[in-house]
Amino acid sequence: MEPIDCGDLEKFRHFLKDDFEPDWIKVAEGQYGKVYKVKLKLWRETFAMKCFSEAVCGTNVYRRMTEEASKMEKVKFKYIVSFYGVCSETPAVVMEYMPNGSLDGLLQSHTLMWPKKFQMIHEITMGMNFLHTMKPALLHLNLKPANILLDDHLHVKISDFGLIKWEEYSNSMEFIEHLSSRGNISYIAPEIFTQSPDAPGTKYDVYSFAIVIWEVLTQKKPYPGANNIMTVIMKVSSGKRPSVEKIPDDKPQECDDMIDIMQKCWQQEATSRPPFSETVAETEALSEVLKIPDVIRACRENEMTHKLAYTTKSSCLKSETKHESNSVSGDENSHDDVTTLLSKKNFESFRGIVKKDNVLTAYPGNNSLLHYTVASGDLESVKKVIELGGVVDAQSSRGYTPLIVGVLYKSHEICSLLLKCGANPNLGDSDCWTALHFASQNGDERMVRLLLDRTAEPDSKEKEGWMPLHLAAQNGHENVVRVLLPRLSNADQPTADGRTALHLAARHGHLGIVQLLLRRGANPNHPEGSDGRDGTPLHLAAAEGHFRVARLLISSGADISLVDNKGYSAVHWAAVKGHTSICRLLLGKGAQADLKTVQGWTPLHLAALKGHPSTVLLLEEHVDSLNVQGASGWTPLHLACYHGREEVVSVLLTAGADPNVVDDRGWTPLHLASNGGSFPSVLQLIAHNANVNGQNVRLATPLHLAAANGSAPIVQALLLNGARKDMLDASGFTAKALAQKTQKKEVMQLLDSQ
Repeated sequence: MEPIDCGDLEKFRHFLKDDFEPDWIKVAEGQYGKVYKVKLKLWRETFAMKCFSEAVCGTNVYRRMTEEASKMEKVKFKYIVSFYGVCSETPAVVMEYMPNGSLDGLLQSHTLMWPKKFQMIHEITMGMNFLHTMKPALLHLNLKPANILLDDHLHVKISDFGLIKWEEYSNSMEFIEHLSSRGNISYIAPEIFTQSPDAPGTKYDVYSFAIVIWEVLTQKKPYPGANNIMTVIMKVSSGKRPSVEKIPDDKPQECDDMIDIMQKCWQQEATSRPPFSETVAETEALSEVLKIPDVIRACRENEMTHKLAYTTKSSCLKSETKHESNSVSGDENSHDDVTTLLSKKNFESFRGIVKKDNVLTAYPGNNSLLHYTVASGDLESVKKVIELGGVVDAQSSRGYTPLIVGVLYKSHEICSLLLKCGANPNLGDSDCWTALHFASQNGDERMVRLLLDRTAEPDSKEKEGWMPLHLAAQNGHENVVRVLLPRLSNADQPTADGRTALHLAARHGHLGIVQLLLRRGANPNHPEGSDGRDGTPLHLAAAEGHFRVARLLISSGADISLVDNKGYSAVHWAAVKGHTSICRLLLGKGAQADLKTVQGWTPLHLAALKGHPSTVLLLEEHVDSLNVQGASGWTPLHLACYHGREEVVSVLLTAGADPNVVDDRGWTPLHLASNGGSFPSVLQLIAHNANVNGQNVRLATPLHLAAANGSAPIVQALLLNGARKDMLDASGFTAKALAQKTQKKEVMQLLDSQ
């Protein structure tokens, strides 16, 4: 590679293999190649090298990639991955290195806070809006979490845009097959399945974005029960989308607005989907409402939560001080000037002008100069400020000590110096979070060891009773848990709301941590909740689908018969969430399939309610009756019909469920399906000898209900199968009279003609 100047890394170029250090580190691998972390020798800069497989190099993909790379290099935007050049020897493209991998990996491995979810969705919108507003618009056609990468601070950058070209495929089926081979079937817009010759436009990316929103909100994969490509195609083509009910119940009220955006973006008709230029303002507003503070969660003055904050550095010092470019003071070592030098990392000048007067000054938020100096990360400057009288245990208005700031910045040497100079590791902030809480939350094992060696209390509790162990267990920091456990006398110490470390690890699926806790004597049957009436760790693992954790808990003595305050057993929770493999595990260990909740629901009821056909299929083999009645006299078939779970209706009827069981109001499943407009379910029920003329307590037949709701296909199906038009309901109305009353003209015509 020819010599380059300092700014030349921004220019597209052709690299040689020898331009990089030989120790390439593989960070990802896929069907089309591998991605390596590499370092450029000349400037010691880290890049990502995307190397193509031999199969790809034998096609036109690499040629096109190299042609497009020079164009992509010109695409410079905050939320777009930067390209720097190509390496023909490998062959590969050289691009910006993203240390935190892909959004796909993050969604599977961590539980995100709602503010972070909203922020990421907005940043994706920003990146896509930028691509679409280019002249001409740059289509992605491959938008999915695997192509959304994450930087040091977990901000998103969109990658692999512009690589897929519609015109290179002879027809839409070839295009679908290519995308399916890349695992993209869930993100293909429905118009592509119609075999239309029209090329996809910007609204194709909008649809893919909607599916990405769903994945971010739920942290699940769409269409999990679909076993093949055609199943997904049939669902999407008929207007079905991933279930909104999968979105966690703890969602903030603003989530309803985000769901509305998502549903607009996955409209069946491409013309009905909003452009990113409109969506970006809406996602910005929602992101601002739930904006993540500039500091880690403990800086909040409001209620504390205990989910991953994903902000390991505290920039509260920056946000609380404004540095004016036109200083109002002529004094060369004014207070503004010394903090400005720190913010600009001009440490030599800072150490040259700082005076004791600066050190003793109180800054905004009651921060001291030592707080700012620790945040700057310069050890020598910290030494200088301490020599001038900096108070190592000074606390800001939020209770932050310089040691806590150092922990947030993971400045190990600075924290060691502060501790040697007498910093108290057990001073907490306004929420009683100590330095050890922050280090444990962030998974900083080295810092945890340092603090414990300097008399940090391992069992210290913040205001809601969370110990460092709880934070490490929830966030999956196994090494930190390993360090903390031997220093604690009780591994089952609960938080104020009754959660133990085992509850947290089980809920989040941290198998290694569950093993460590059980070995230290953690009780697998400890009930959750301040009143001790909520679920056990097994309930939580079953609800979240952590099979290996559930299996370990059972082998360690977890009682599969225990129920929570709602009467839910672990099987109930696995059934309601559709975790069939865990249901099978529990039933194989002797769990009761017919056990009822307080409301009278069996696991089969709950699986039918939520629409999990594979789970229903398993449970029906273990129950005494498919027609067991729960609240309001509803059977599983009633629930499936009421909620439009058509696949479950089919499974239950095939297994022998009685379609003519009446509930407490005389409603049969056919009444519910007809009233809800579920045409496929109506056909299934009729095929299994449902009584088309059954009357409920109000004497209404299925035909009355379908006519009143204007469901013409259902009306026709009922009429063709013997439904009587002359029957009167309790108010004396025929089906035709109800159709006339509600102005359902198509139904009226059907009733006249039949």
